[in-house]
Amino acid sequence: MATIAVLGTLDTKGVEHTFIADEIRRRGHDALLIDVGTGFPASIDHDIKREVVASAAGLDMASISSSKDRGKCVAAMVKAAPVFLEQLHKEGRIKGVISLGGGGGTAIATAAMRALPIGFPKLMISTLASGYTAHYVGSKDIVMMPSIVDVAGLNKISRTLFSQGAAAICGMVDIQISSVEDKPIIVASMFGNTTECVGTAKQVLEKCGYEVLVFHSTGTGGRCMESLIESGMVAGVLDITATEWADELVGGVLAAGPHRHEAAGKAGVPTIIVPGCLDMVNFGEPDTVPAKFAERSFYHHNPQVTLMRTNPEECRELGRILAGKINDYTAPVTVLLPLKALSVISAAGNPFHDVDADQSLFDAIRMHLRKEIKVVEMDAEINDSAFARLCAKSLQDLMVKT
Repeated sequence: MATIAVLGTLDTKGVEHTFIADEIRRRGHDALLIDVGTGFPASIDHDIKREVVASAAGLDMASISSSKDRGKCVAAMVKAAPVFLEQLHKEGRIKGVISLGGGGGTAIATAAMRALPIGFPKLMISTLASGYTAHYVGSKDIVMMPSIVDVAGLNKISRTLFSQGAAAICGMVDIQISSVEDKPIIVASMFGNTTECVGTAKQVLEKCGYEVLVFHSTGTGGRCMESLIESGMVAGVLDITATEWADELVGGVLAAGPHRHEAAGKAGVPTIIVPGCLDMVNFGEPDTVPAKFAERSFYHHNPQVTLMRTNPEECRELGRILAGKINDYTAPVTVLLPLKALSVISAAGNPFHDVDADQSLFDAIRMHLRKEIKVVEMDAEINDSAFARLCAKSLQDLMVKT
């Protein structure tokens, strides 16, 4: 039997969380009801009071609540709940967490869940789960389940979905992970346009005894990779796909934020960096592309993804940004430049082939990098097997030296 945290705003959603707790107990596990409400007193019996949660972060909930400022109260609990839940996890008191919520409850509960490690079961049943959820999930493995109806009482639909949610978190807690040989972990960034390069390098590294985890450079993927590097679990980084910086600079939909390419340098993890797919900015369907880009070069990757070619000016700035991030590395790092193409579609004869733009990128990287940082150039396309093998070998060389 495991203990599962049932975390929620028990002033407004007490009955619903009690139902979840009862369903968990019916399946043979224990439930720890935790109140993170910020308004009226909890409407049901529970195990841990909101004052206890707040005190974990050094906050006085009574004083905060007296302000009658809901925004201030929710912000306080968003700060306190992660501290308290992380403490419960470190003490081994919980093996999973589930919550129900609307706007405030989802903000509080997912903030708490993001404090827990990858692999720890986390399930959020939310009225907001069918929309944009990146700011709730962050770089963690939070399962977002749509509530369909509002979390406002029990009815035919909510009982069904809440029961399924309880069953799901119990199943996640029950799962037995088969033991496998521990191998040093290498993380790699990939896009559809760099698949061949990453795939070949992955095969080479796996034959040498490494486990290679591939992250899709979709913004969320880049942030997840950075988070895993920060965790201390990673022995090497094969950062082949930097496309998220193009979206960050130009305004595409797959930006990873301003802290991409920082974790490895701070953590001291050996890293290979390739400016892969900096020839493209990602947008959604064609009619979502801003009108100011109407005269640019586009490639319709699929009905939902429209790619725009970066121009020489943007490439110069991207080279400066990437070099600036690399200059801050205290870890061993090598930059590899595939001079003939940055992606499948920028190779000669393909839609994004633009020698001037690529040259602007390479020149800016060379110009702004610290002189002591090693740069290796190959007269090859990024997906050539020779370049992929160079990536793998260069990373191995760095790892051997550390």
